[in-house]
Amino acid sequence: MLYELVNFSDQIGVLNVFKYITFRTGGAIFTALLFVMLFGPGIIDLLRVKQGKGQPIRDDGPKTHLAKVGTPTMGGLMILAGVTVATLLWANLANPYIWIVLGVTLGYGAIGFYDDYLKVTRRTSSGFSSRMRLGLELLIAAIATGLVMYLGPPEISQVLTLPFFKNLVLEMGPFFILIGVFVIAGAGNAVNLTDGLDGLAIVPVMIAAATFGLIAYLIGNAKFAQYLQIHYVAGTGELSVICGALIGAGLGFLWFNAPPAMIFMGDTGSLALGGALGAIAVATKHEIVLAIVGGLFVLETLSVIIQVASYKTTGKRVFRMAPLHHHYEQQGWQESTVVVRFWIISVILALVGLATLKLR
Repeated sequence: MLYELVNFSDQIGVLNVFKYITFRTGGAIFTALLFVMLFGPGIIDLLRVKQGKGQPIRDDGPKTHLAKVGTPTMGGLMILAGVTVATLLWANLANPYIWIVLGVTLGYGAIGFYDDYLKVTRRTSSGFSSRMRLGLELLIAAIATGLVMYLGPPEISQVLTLPFFKNLVLEMGPFFILIGVFVIAGAGNAVNLTDGLDGLAIVPVMIAAATFGLIAYLIGNAKFAQYLQIHYVAGTGELSVICGALIGAGLGFLWFNAPPAMIFMGDTGSLALGGALGAIAVATKHEIVLAIVGGLFVLETLSVIIQVASYKTTGKRVFRMAPLHHHYEQQGWQESTVVVRFWIISVILALVGLATLKLR
């Protein structure tokens, strides 16, 4: 919305700062943060009243989590509201990539919201049909990937770029849509699996958003892309604004989600945030880099896959409990220790991901 002031500023020679993605990204960070901080307490009070007993706690989970009974969920509504307001206010709404990523974010948020709603109303730790949920996720991801393929440069719209290599790409043809669907839906569910401890998921999400905000800015700038010898995708620089909104809303949410959490983000937030990161990675042609930057989410997901496969085939468990963060809790680590150490891992992986920009 404020981007439209650019046309006016061109005529009178003022407010030229609204032209710059960096300025508008900063504005999005501050706006989303302020929105969540101002309206967060009211949203928490409303959800506490509406939900009564709060989010159901797994009976087979760590016993320390029983103290969290009564904590409301659906805190993702705070994040989504902050991200949406900040994006609509600061982004160039004529840019189709903005609407694609925002559509995935809100679409996945709606799926997660319905899942959370069923959990709260039915007083169970499981929501609606996993097949229906996954089907909706795949449909949204397929539409988003198809639009990205249509908008992208013809020479790279159907290729999978490889980190650490300058010119090596995998030509996927129409099958690239399967890659995009896997990345977007996989990222959504990976963040969802990671969201199990107070503050655990939101900080790695912010780290990944900051990393991809920089990647999007460089990918969308022809001069920087040429200097770094990475693929230039016109228009994707604007996604830095959404990344900024994710950071700001995440910071605001962390204020209320820091141990002991006043609210959980629930599937409403985790599914939406992961889907947003996946969509941004597909748009910027950095799908594999997301697996590096979001390596913590990958590890959490692999721990669940390995645990299920091992138990079904051998009857034995590899981990004391899955996802991975619960395994360390069962080993005696304090919740805060697990969270902070996983944050450190996320920072290291983000730095590795950024290193690919110069090495490839």
